[in-house]
Amino acid sequence: MFGDKVTSYKNIVVLTGAGISAESGVRTFRDNGGLWEEHRLEDVATPEAFARDPDMVQRFYNQRRAQLNTVEPNPAHTALARLQAEFDGTVTIITQNVDDLHERGGAEDVIHMHGELGKVRCRACAGVFAFHGDCDQDTKCPACARAPALRPHIVWFGEMPFHMDVIADRLEACDLFISVGTSGNVYPAAGFVTNVQAVGRAHTIEVNLEPSEGASLFAERRHGKAGDLLPLLVDELLRLS
Repeated sequence: MFGDKVTSYKNIVVLTGAGISAESGVRTFRDNGGLWEEHRLEDVATPEAFARDPDMVQRFYNQRRAQLNTVEPNPAHTALARLQAEFDGTVTIITQNVDDLHERGGAEDVIHMHGELGKVRCRACAGVFAFHGDCDQDTKCPACARAPALRPHIVWFGEMPFHMDVIADRLEACDLFISVGTSGNVYPAAGFVTNVQAVGRAHTIEVNLEPSEGASLFAERRHGKAGDLLPLLVDELLRLS
Protein backbone atom coordinates (compact mmCIF):
# COMPACT_ATOMS: atom_id res chain seq x y z
CA MET A 1 0.00 0.00 0.00
CA PHE A 2 1.01 3.64 -0.54
CA GLY A 3 3.53 2.61 -3.21
CA ASP A 4 7.22 1.92 -2.77
CA LYS A 5 8.75 5.38 -2.53
CA VAL A 6 7.21 6.65 0.71
CA THR A 7 6.63 4.86 3.98
CA SER A 8 5.55 7.84 6.08
CA TYR A 9 4.10 11.29 5.50
CA LYS A 10 4.32 14.72 7.10
CA ASN A 11 1.84 16.87 5.17
CA ILE A 12 -1.51 15.34 4.27
CA VAL A 13 -4.19 17.15 2.31
CA VAL A 14 -7.69 15.66 2.19
CA LEU A 15 -10.25 16.95 -0.32
CA THR A 16 -13.86 16.05 0.48
CA GLY A 17 -16.92 16.34 -1.72
CA ALA A 18 -20.64 15.69 -1.64
CA GLY A 19 -20.26 11.93 -1.23
CA ILE A 20 -18.98 12.13 2.33
CA SER A 21 -21.97 14.23 3.43
CA ALA A 22 -24.43 12.13 1.42
CA GLU A 23 -23.62 9.24 3.75
CA SER A 24 -25.04 11.39 6.57
CA GLY A 25 -28.23 12.04 4.61
CA VAL A 26 -27.35 15.44 3.16
CA ARG A 27 -29.05 15.72 -0.22
CA THR A 28 -27.20 16.96 -3.29
CA PHE A 29 -28.20 18.30 -6.67
CA ARG A 30 -27.14 14.96 -8.15
CA ASP A 31 -29.79 13.09 -6.16
CA ASN A 32 -32.62 14.11 -8.46
CA GLY A 33 -31.45 14.96 -11.95
CA GLY A 34 -29.90 18.32 -11.11
CA LEU A 35 -32.72 19.39 -8.79
CA TRP A 36 -32.55 20.15 -5.07
CA GLU A 37 -35.97 20.26 -3.39
CA GLU A 38 -37.42 20.79 -6.89
CA HIS A 39 -35.19 23.80 -7.56
CA ARG A 40 -32.86 24.05 -10.55
CA LEU A 41 -29.28 25.18 -10.06
CA GLU A 42 -29.99 28.19 -12.24
CA ASP A 43 -32.76 29.32 -9.88
CA VAL A 44 -30.92 29.19 -6.56
CA ALA A 45 -27.16 28.92 -7.05
CA THR A 46 -26.10 31.81 -9.26
CA PRO A 47 -25.64 35.55 -8.70
CA GLU A 48 -28.23 36.13 -11.43
CA ALA A 49 -30.80 34.07 -9.52
CA PHE A 50 -30.25 36.14 -6.39
CA ALA A 51 -30.58 39.39 -8.33
CA ARG A 52 -33.77 38.12 -9.97
CA ASP A 53 -35.53 36.67 -6.92
CA PRO A 54 -33.61 37.19 -3.67
CA ASP A 55 -36.56 36.15 -1.50
CA MET A 56 -36.74 32.71 -3.08
CA VAL A 57 -32.98 32.22 -2.85
CA GLN A 58 -32.98 33.24 0.82
CA ARG A 59 -35.82 30.80 1.55
CA PHE A 60 -33.95 28.01 -0.20
CA TYR A 61 -30.82 28.48 1.93
CA ASN A 62 -32.90 28.92 5.08
CA GLN A 63 -34.36 25.48 4.38
CA ARG A 64 -30.95 23.96 3.76
CA ARG A 65 -29.61 25.56 6.95
CA ALA A 66 -32.49 24.15 8.97
CA GLN A 67 -31.99 20.68 7.52
CA LEU A 68 -28.45 20.54 8.87
CA ASN A 69 -30.05 20.07 12.29
CA THR A 70 -31.51 16.76 11.10
CA VAL A 71 -28.20 15.10 10.14
CA GLU A 72 -25.13 14.00 12.06
CA PRO A 73 -21.45 13.40 11.21
CA ASN A 74 -20.69 9.87 10.07
CA PRO A 75 -17.62 7.66 10.68
CA ALA A 76 -15.81 9.24 7.72
CA HIS A 77 -16.01 12.69 9.33
CA THR A 78 -14.88 11.44 12.73
CA ALA A 79 -12.04 9.42 11.18
CA LEU A 80 -10.61 12.55 9.54
CA ALA A 81 -10.93 14.43 12.83
CA ARG A 82 -9.01 11.62 14.52
CA LEU A 83 -6.32 11.81 11.85
CA GLN A 84 -5.92 15.55 12.51
CA ALA A 85 -5.72 15.00 16.26
CA GLU A 86 -3.32 12.05 16.32
CA PHE A 87 -1.18 12.32 13.19
CA ASP A 88 2.46 13.30 13.68
CA GLY A 89 2.39 16.01 11.02
CA THR A 90 -0.13 18.35 9.43
CA VAL A 91 -3.53 17.35 8.08
CA THR A 92 -5.50 19.89 6.07
CA ILE A 93 -9.12 19.20 5.15
CA ILE A 94 -10.32 21.08 2.09
CA THR A 95 -14.03 20.63 1.55
CA GLN A 96 -16.35 21.47 -1.31
CA ASN A 97 -19.27 20.99 1.08
CA VAL A 98 -21.06 23.89 2.72
CA ASP A 99 -22.28 21.95 5.76
CA ASP A 100 -20.54 21.87 9.15
CA LEU A 101 -20.29 18.10 9.54
CA HIS A 102 -16.48 18.10 9.57
CA GLU A 103 -16.44 20.55 12.47
CA ARG A 104 -19.20 18.73 14.31
CA GLY A 105 -17.23 15.53 13.81
CA GLY A 106 -14.26 17.09 15.64
CA ALA A 107 -12.12 18.51 12.83
CA GLU A 108 -10.43 21.86 13.34
CA ASP A 109 -8.38 22.83 10.29
CA VAL A 110 -11.11 22.88 7.62
CA ILE A 111 -10.99 25.05 4.51
CA HIS A 112 -14.46 25.62 3.05
CA MET A 113 -13.68 26.52 -0.55
CA HIS A 114 -17.37 26.84 -1.50
CA GLY A 115 -18.51 28.70 1.61
CA GLU A 116 -20.63 27.74 4.61
CA LEU A 117 -24.36 27.45 5.16
CA GLY A 118 -23.91 28.61 8.74
CA LYS A 119 -22.65 32.05 7.68
CA VAL A 120 -23.96 35.09 5.84
CA ARG A 121 -22.04 37.87 4.09
CA CYS A 122 -22.85 41.56 3.86
CA ARG A 123 -22.71 42.98 0.35
CA ALA A 124 -22.34 46.48 1.81
CA CYS A 125 -19.49 46.14 4.31
CA ALA A 126 -18.17 42.67 3.28
CA GLY A 127 -18.48 41.34 6.83
CA VAL A 128 -18.97 37.60 7.31
CA PHE A 129 -21.08 36.44 10.26
CA ALA A 130 -22.14 33.18 11.84
CA PHE A 131 -25.86 32.77 11.23
CA HIS A 132 -28.07 29.84 12.17
CA GLY A 133 -31.61 31.13 11.80
CA ASP A 134 -33.66 32.44 8.90
CA CYS A 135 -32.29 35.31 6.84
CA ASP A 136 -34.40 37.47 4.55
CA GLN A 137 -34.20 40.82 2.79
CA ASP A 138 -35.27 42.63 5.96
CA THR A 139 -32.50 41.11 8.11
CA LYS A 140 -30.02 43.83 9.04
CA CYS A 141 -26.29 43.36 8.86
CA PRO A 142 -24.92 42.85 12.41
CA ALA A 143 -22.07 45.28 11.67
CA CYS A 144 -23.38 48.08 9.45
CA ALA A 145 -27.13 47.60 10.08
CA ARG A 146 -28.00 47.87 6.39
CA ALA A 147 -30.84 45.97 4.76
CA PRO A 148 -31.21 44.44 2.31
CA ALA A 149 -27.53 43.59 2.36
CA LEU A 150 -27.04 40.03 3.54
CA ARG A 151 -26.57 37.04 1.23
CA PRO A 152 -25.67 33.40 1.89
CA HIS A 153 -21.92 32.94 2.38
CA ILE A 154 -21.91 30.47 -0.48
CA VAL A 155 -19.82 30.36 -3.65
CA TRP A 156 -22.35 30.30 -6.47
CA PHE A 157 -21.72 29.12 -10.00
CA GLY A 158 -19.70 31.78 -11.81
CA GLU A 159 -17.99 32.97 -8.61
CA MET A 160 -14.41 32.33 -7.50
CA PRO A 161 -13.94 29.72 -4.74
CA PHE A 162 -12.56 30.96 -1.44
CA HIS A 163 -9.03 30.54 -0.06
CA MET A 164 -7.41 29.50 -3.33
CA ASP A 165 -4.01 30.98 -2.37
CA VAL A 166 -3.94 29.00 0.88
CA ILE A 167 -5.11 25.87 -0.93
CA ALA A 168 -2.35 26.22 -3.51
CA ASP A 169 0.26 26.45 -0.75
CA ARG A 170 -1.10 23.38 1.06
CA LEU A 171 -1.20 21.35 -2.17
CA GLU A 172 2.36 22.31 -3.03
CA ALA A 173 3.60 21.24 0.40
CA CYS A 174 1.68 17.96 0.69
CA ASP A 175 3.24 14.52 0.33
CA LEU A 176 -0.09 12.66 0.47
CA PHE A 177 -3.28 13.79 -1.25
CA ILE A 178 -6.56 11.98 -0.52
CA SER A 179 -9.77 12.71 -2.40
CA VAL A 180 -12.97 11.56 -0.69
CA GLY A 181 -16.48 11.49 -2.13
CA THR A 182 -15.85 13.69 -5.15
CA SER A 183 -17.22 13.36 -8.66
CA GLY A 184 -14.01 14.47 -10.35
CA ASN A 185 -15.79 16.86 -12.72
CA VAL A 186 -16.15 20.09 -10.68
CA TYR A 187 -13.24 22.48 -11.14
CA PRO A 188 -10.97 23.76 -9.76
CA ALA A 189 -11.15 20.96 -7.16
CA ALA A 190 -11.08 18.25 -9.84
CA GLY A 191 -7.67 19.53 -10.88
CA PHE A 192 -6.05 19.30 -7.44
CA VAL A 193 -4.74 15.79 -8.09
CA THR A 194 -2.82 17.01 -11.15
CA ASN A 195 -1.58 20.01 -9.15
CA VAL A 196 0.09 17.78 -6.57
CA GLN A 197 1.41 15.42 -9.24
CA ALA A 198 3.11 18.36 -10.93
CA VAL A 199 5.15 18.89 -7.77
CA GLY A 200 6.27 15.29 -8.16
CA ARG A 201 6.52 13.89 -4.64
CA ALA A 202 2.94 13.34 -3.42
CA HIS A 203 1.20 9.99 -3.29
CA THR A 204 -2.47 10.20 -4.32
CA ILE A 205 -5.46 8.15 -3.14
CA GLU A 206 -9.07 8.24 -4.25
CA VAL A 207 -11.72 7.10 -1.76
CA ASN A 208 -15.10 7.08 -3.47
CA LEU A 209 -18.27 5.03 -3.65
CA GLU A 210 -17.43 4.28 -7.28
CA PRO A 211 -14.64 5.40 -9.63
CA SER A 212 -14.82 9.14 -10.26
CA GLU A 213 -14.30 10.72 -13.65
CA GLY A 214 -10.68 11.33 -12.67
CA ALA A 215 -10.04 7.97 -10.99
CA SER A 216 -7.27 7.04 -13.43
CA LEU A 217 -5.24 10.04 -12.25
CA PHE A 218 -4.78 8.55 -8.77
CA ALA A 219 -1.96 6.19 -7.87
CA GLU A 220 -4.25 4.29 -5.49
CA ARG A 221 -8.01 3.79 -5.58
CA ARG A 222 -10.25 2.52 -2.80
CA HIS A 223 -13.90 2.23 -3.74
CA GLY A 224 -16.79 1.79 -1.34
CA LYS A 225 -18.48 3.80 1.41
CA ALA A 226 -16.23 6.46 2.92
CA GLY A 227 -17.65 5.62 6.35
CA ASP A 228 -16.23 2.11 5.97
CA LEU A 229 -12.97 2.86 4.18
CA LEU A 230 -11.70 6.03 5.85
CA PRO A 231 -11.44 4.62 9.39
CA LEU A 232 -9.29 1.79 7.99
CA LEU A 233 -7.13 4.19 5.99
CA VAL A 234 -6.66 6.43 9.04
CA ASP A 235 -5.56 3.42 11.10
CA GLU A 236 -2.94 2.64 8.45
CA LEU A 237 -1.65 6.20 8.36
CA LEU A 238 -1.41 6.48 12.12
CA ARG A 239 0.62 3.28 12.27
CA LEU A 240 3.07 4.86 9.81
CA SER A 241 3.39 8.19 11.63
